[in-house]
Amino acid sequence: MDLSFGPEELAFQQEVRDFLEEALTDDIKIPTSKTTTVFVEKDIALKWQAKLNEKGWLAYFWPEEYGGPGWNSVQRYIFNQECARAGAPGIIPMGIRYVGPVIFTFGTQAQKDYFLPKILSGEHYWCQGYSEPGAGSDLAGLKCKAERVGDEYIVNGTKIWTTHAHHADWIFCLVRTDNTGRKQQGISFILIDMNTPGIKIDPIITMGLDHEVNQVFFDDVRVPAENLVGEENKGWDYAKFLLEFERGGGYSGGLKAGIAKLKAMASQQVKDLKPLIEDETFAAEVAKLEIAGLASEMTEMQIQSQLSAGDPPGPESSVMNAVGTTINQRLSELAMEALDYYALPFKPIDLDLGSNEWYPGPDYAPPITGTYLNRRAASIFGGSDEIQRDIIAKLVLRL
Repeated sequence: MDLSFGPEELAFQQEVRDFLEEALTDDIKIPTSKTTTVFVEKDIALKWQAKLNEKGWLAYFWPEEYGGPGWNSVQRYIFNQECARAGAPGIIPMGIRYVGPVIFTFGTQAQKDYFLPKILSGEHYWCQGYSEPGAGSDLAGLKCKAERVGDEYIVNGTKIWTTHAHHADWIFCLVRTDNTGRKQQGISFILIDMNTPGIKIDPIITMGLDHEVNQVFFDDVRVPAENLVGEENKGWDYAKFLLEFERGGGYSGGLKAGIAKLKAMASQQVKDLKPLIEDETFAAEVAKLEIAGLASEMTEMQIQSQLSAGDPPGPESSVMNAVGTTINQRLSELAMEALDYYALPFKPIDLDLGSNEWYPGPDYAPPITGTYLNRRAASIFGGSDEIQRDIIAKLVLRL
């Protein structure tokens, strides 16, 4: 298999690098480098997304008819790799990567015309209403109910671990519209304006001391029936389609960038009077990560090829999720080991540009502990490791 780039790919790579050099300004790059959570804060994300949208590169895996740039799988791969290498923030996926594809695949023309442009412009900032207390990994066990009354649905229930719900304008929700039959049946996919009366948001502060997730309560929330996506009681099919996009692709660039940062840190940390990176045991652990990263990169390229052909990511996305989260967790563990006692003084970081708040240790120390604590949840959210391995066993290994 020839993985070398041809003249056209090299020219595109240079175009991406030139764009990043100009567009990735310090007011975006510095707060991103300090971020300990999965996603950067809303204001940083929207600054970056506006620049990408102006360039026409924001929805880079959408069809051209809906605003995509028409890239092939190699171009998407190059873009992801170069953004990670340059330290660009990840695109907040709830609108662009998750609900957008559901709308342009299963939505009505009116839904496409209304929602897709506002996703691209950033006018609508989305959150995801999937997990519930008692229905996380067992997502089909959800109980949040939507009852059809005339031209409306009346929604009652709760969603939990809802990322950026406190920032969101809209939430896409899985709701139960029928209690008969198998639990996967009777689930519908509905779009809800977060300003609708009856919605309450409670913050959840994690052990990393960050406010990234929330619990959302719905008390007789009235939603226009026209906000139902696709057919009533077919939401489980749309949910599985979305989860393939949530769990697949986009890991390897960040992994390589993370490993490069780890090696740079370990070259400055000292153990037994020599750089830590020269310690055989530590270097062997880093080598294991690099090998796993290469394997995940090959899987990611396969997924990108499927997307380029118009196919969904498929069960390979579960492979990426399981492997990618494991590598990321190990990466954060090794960073803690490398930082040694400088990992002990932990407090929330001021992300503001120009902050002169003192933090003990080297300049790369502040995000390490918060990132480690945040990554503990990576093998649970987006589908737990156990669920991913069940999917792999059934659909890939045919067990």
